[in-house]
Amino acid sequence: MLLRPSQSAATLWPALQLQLPSGQLIGPQEAPVRVQLHHWSSLDRLRSAQVGALAEDYVEGRLKLEGSMRQIMAATAAMVPGHAVQPKSALGSAWLQGLRSLLLHTRQRDAAQIQHHYDVGDDFYALWLDPRRVYSCAYFRQADMSLAQAQEAKLEHICRKLMLKPGERFLDIGAGWGALLLWAAERHGVHATGITLSRQQHAHVQVLIRERGLQDQVQMRLLDYRDLEEGLPYDKIASVGMFEHVGRARLPEYFGKIRRLLRPGGLLMNHGITAGGTQHHQLGAGMGDFIEKYIFPGGELLHTSSVLAAMADAGLEMVDTENLRPHYARTLWAWSDALEAQLGPAQQVLSARLGGEQGGKVLRAYRIYLAGCAMGFEQGWMALHQMLATKPSGQIDTDDLPGSQSDYPFSREHMYQPSS
Repeated sequence: MLLRPSQSAATLWPALQLQLPSGQLIGPQEAPVRVQLHHWSSLDRLRSAQVGALAEDYVEGRLKLEGSMRQIMAATAAMVPGHAVQPKSALGSAWLQGLRSLLLHTRQRDAAQIQHHYDVGDDFYALWLDPRRVYSCAYFRQADMSLAQAQEAKLEHICRKLMLKPGERFLDIGAGWGALLLWAAERHGVHATGITLSRQQHAHVQVLIRERGLQDQVQMRLLDYRDLEEGLPYDKIASVGMFEHVGRARLPEYFGKIRRLLRPGGLLMNHGITAGGTQHHQLGAGMGDFIEKYIFPGGELLHTSSVLAAMADAGLEMVDTENLRPHYARTLWAWSDALEAQLGPAQQVLSARLGGEQGGKVLRAYRIYLAGCAMGFEQGWMALHQMLATKPSGQIDTDDLPGSQSDYPFSREHMYQPSS
């Protein structure tokens, strides 16, 4: 059987060599990427640019990849036609989308989906995240920053946008391994509460709180956001990398809950991944299906306009929005490069926890996921927005700026002042 490449596949030949199941080699010997196919079905997927299905074949051992992840993703980007996103019409009616979103995001399923991703093992994430284990987009405020420096810059950027003050009550929804929670408490003197659905993250942060003697200032709770008490309101709330897991159908409930938790005039920072276009709800070429199956079950990709509309409908006023898309591309490449440098230890950690076969599958899935998402943000298929909002107080006559109705000064100077 001889390969008859499609036009899209043919453009890859300078960068790609194929070894077919028959042993036949196609492409230049010096190609930076080599793909060894063990099943003929993978060839059909390559010819039709089914990137997600090819990624699944790699994870399941039906094909082997050789070459750097950056070279592999460059070849993948050349194979994918146009803007690699799946339009709304391809996903069925709005009614069916809404029903699916509701069913995906019950309390039980949300907890299981978060644990599926984050409870792979802290030791695995520690191999490729920064020392604070910040698992969200960094902010490369200066071009020569390291990943660790850029993550600290991001934490401070968020705290400045929220205008945190000593003694304020601060809530971090989806607090991860506690980086923002502890930064806000130690650097800005707030009384901080974090929530998570990951048992391992909860246990990790509890240890950090005790080690730093912050028991009277910081608490970390294993709790669904829907179960937070609404008695004493918070001055400031952050949600970082969280709303992607809430679901389109649950956004009104989510932002309604946040509004009830926030004091009048208080501020919300909503930071997360958004779609690259208004009609794009999933990555195309099967990539969204791959992420759903292997990485983030239940995740939904929404355009920032949809998120802002849900915030507004809940009674929250957007006062500032910033797109950090290329910052996330650089962050993901830093994570990918770090994981690639630790493949041996990563396999050992995952095998000890999951067994050799399953550990190998998880490692291959994360290799594709990190590098593939870096490519997606570079290409503009996805974006990363920080959306700052307030709960208007209704008080029109204020000392500084009449009509502001919030802590926000309607100026950005405070965000970029030099650190004292």
